Amino acid sequence: MNLDFLAGMASSSRDRVALARAEVSELELRARIHDLAPGPRLQLSAQGFDLIAEMKLRSPALGQLRSAAAEDVEQRVVRYAEAGATAVSVLTEPSRFDGSLDHLRRASRTLAAHGVPTMRKDFLVDPYQILEARAAGAGGVLLIARMLTASTLAALLDAALDQNLFVLLETFDERDIEASVRLLEARGILGRAAGQERQGAQVLLGVNCRDLVSLQVVPGRLEQMVDALPSELPRVAESGLVDAEDAARLAAAGYDLALVGSALMSGDHPRELASRMLAAGRTARRNTHQGSA
Repeated sequence: MNLDFLAGMASSSRDRVALARAEVSELELRARIHDLAPGPRLQLSAQGFDLIAEMKLRSPALGQLRSAAAEDVEQRVVRYAEAGATAVSVLTEPSRFDGSLDHLRRASRTLAAHGVPTMRKDFLVDPYQILEARAAGAGGVLLIARMLTASTLAALLDAALDQNLFVLLETFDERDIEASVRLLEARGILGRAAGQERQGAQVLLGVNCRDLVSLQVVPGRLEQMVDALPSELPRVAESGLVDAEDAARLAAAGYDLALVGSALMSGDHPRELASRMLAAGRTARRNTHQGSA
């Protein structure tokens, strides 16, 4: 994801918002969600490590992962829930990830019975898209700090929290983390005023370890960045996790969650892989705590 890629994704996202607004006004969309029952809340485990499993058909870095015609969205997300995933990330970007809001609706409807929230993952640029996520049954959204101005990021965060959605703020480097921390302090989510303005707000702070030019995973990036993340918020390792050993390594490094997509989508046994990663991460976190006691 180089900056041109992010700029292109932001531009196409704005075009999608314009088309969506032409069909359904924001007023009508708000009316649709006014009486919509809330979805499951994000519940983090006391065992100290959780997994956000991802549903996506294509990756710009790896290409086609699954055929849209052959993929059973409902079956896949149930397998993730059965493996113990705390949330399921659903790609809704259509041009480079083959995603759709229909995938999000189907996943949300299916997972409601399992008490597992979905997260809309997209290149969100407008609060209207937060309302779309809520209307589709999502319990959370991902926001990319690098892609947005400070004012736009603040507007999207406020819109998500107003809808009682959890937010995963995605960063790439120290600059992104610093900007995110400033925003969260201003909103009373971090710092001395934490909790006074946003009771019940659920915000996660993540690091995406892909290089912004080559799209390749940068070895060691996640470990290098973990100490820059504030310990008051759940810390999420994004990208590059392929097996249980990776989950154990990053849990031991201090991450509280891992977002795993391509490894689960490209393998033939996603439930088993997700279960192994979750167990390994929790064992590593328990051993780390025992060792420091």
